[in-house]
Amino acid sequence: MKLLHRLSLCATVLLLPVFARAQSVEPKNTVITSDGPCEMVSTEKETTITFRDHVVVIGTNMKLNCDYLEVVVERSGDPALTVGKLEKFRSMLATGNVLLVQGGREAACGRALVLPGKEEVTLSENPVVVDHDQNTRAAGKTIILYRGQHKVHIDEPEITAPPVKDLGVDKEAKPAATPAPATTPPAVPPAAVAAPKQP
Repeated sequence: MKLLHRLSLCATVLLLPVFARAQSVEPKNTVITSDGPCEMVSTEKETTITFRDHVVVIGTNMKLNCDYLEVVVERSGDPALTVGKLEKFRSMLATGNVLLVQGGREAACGRALVLPGKEEVTLSENPVVVDHDQNTRAAGKTIILYRGQHKVHIDEPEITAPPVKDLGVDKEAKPAATPAPATTPPAVPPAAVAAPKQP
């Protein structure tokens, strides 16, 4: 049970910052399931945890699906123990049909690498990020999200955003309206003009 709690804590710490947005959501435990086996392999300094085959991670305001998940965690404690004390995350790698959903945002790709030490997430293998709330879509060769920097880097970008109204740049200009003729005083009828007297 302690192991499952530690895995839940690990997944929560790693996955929530991926698309962090200020939200007031009640935190809930993170649950990881897979159709295939879960393996933990430890050295004196780290533990690698892998999940295979239809991996599903459900946590606070997020859901992750992938074919393979690998989490590397630094460990401490007695190196002779099979499972030491899990400490700080070093990396998380999700591959194969990766789909991460958080609130109104979705990210799909073939490979997602989370590096907490660098505070960055790299999406590759046909990555696409869709923000349904903003009606935007970003795709490219690689998308790198930098946590806390309000920065995203996209190689070979293709961005789709809401429409912009027609600014009329290529339209022919309408000719200026012809000014109305100036009003002239009415002409004096010829009879009103006095004819000069003849001598």
